[in-house]
Amino acid sequence: MDTPVAFVFPGQGAQEVGMGEDVYRTHPLARRLFDQASELLGVDLKRLCFEGPKAELDDTINTQPALYVTSVALWSVAYHEGLLPRPAFLAGHSLGEYSALTVAGALPFEAGVRLVRERGRLMKEAGEQNPGKMAAIIGLEDATVAALCEKASREGEPVQVANYNCPGQVVISGAEAAVRRAVELATAQGARRTVVLDVSIPAHSALMAPIKETFAQVIEEAPLQAPTVPVLGNLTARPLETEEDIRRELVEQLTGSVRWTESVRYMLDQGVRSFVEFGPGTVLTGLIKRIDRKTRRINVANWSDIQSLSGRNS
Repeated sequence: MDTPVAFVFPGQGAQEVGMGEDVYRTHPLARRLFDQASELLGVDLKRLCFEGPKAELDDTINTQPALYVTSVALWSVAYHEGLLPRPAFLAGHSLGEYSALTVAGALPFEAGVRLVRERGRLMKEAGEQNPGKMAAIIGLEDATVAALCEKASREGEPVQVANYNCPGQVVISGAEAAVRRAVELATAQGARRTVVLDVSIPAHSALMAPIKETFAQVIEEAPLQAPTVPVLGNLTARPLETEEDIRRELVEQLTGSVRWTESVRYMLDQGVRSFVEFGPGTVLTGLIKRIDRKTRRINVANWSDIQSLSGRNS
């Protein structure tokens, strides 16, 4: 890759039964990471990833460590095999930010496993206390959707933009009644499509506020340090330069919006033209394509993808 490259890491929604299995069975480093995570958590993470059942894998308390370990394992094996250039930037979508921080040397793997498990546990707890919904709004401007959310919100029934994913694709999150009002307003405004998502946890919304204090204490005790490669924060779409930047980002991210479009555009402005996504699925490469079709996009989701990197870099 002769142009600046960025590595990106997916968040919840990318998980699938079978993820990580072939690289686990092929490479000892992947086996070590999955086994280590399972021992740390007292959970058979590899069984969850490789066999499911899907409902259990989709439970946020399991999804978060499962995705984190899979993404980090895929990157670790590719790096160990000498198949990767030094990236100009790292970025992760929501949960994926933890994978990016680990790859950047800012968050040790063991601490990361525990952190994302606790994040998942607390988010599940908040979702049970304050049930809500999320919905995708397709075909409207970002500012229009934000204004509709403000109009649809009521006292005790908030809704806000959770993810600015790409031009014309925004995800909203909040109280179920408010989300449905916002969806109706978006349809009336001319949205091409609206989809209420099959999730019970209103991530990146004010309904996550009750867990912020507890999670802030967890983050305060985490062994974080400044990254060795710039990591873009979801909230600011700018590099997290210091340990304090990271701590603030990880706490505020619970209730703040993921500015993915801005993050990708920032990297493009810095000369990045190639993106490598480490993790199951093609969610982020699909979004990046919609942001700029001229980019070069590579998925690394299994052992075969890792092997193919040698040809791409030659």
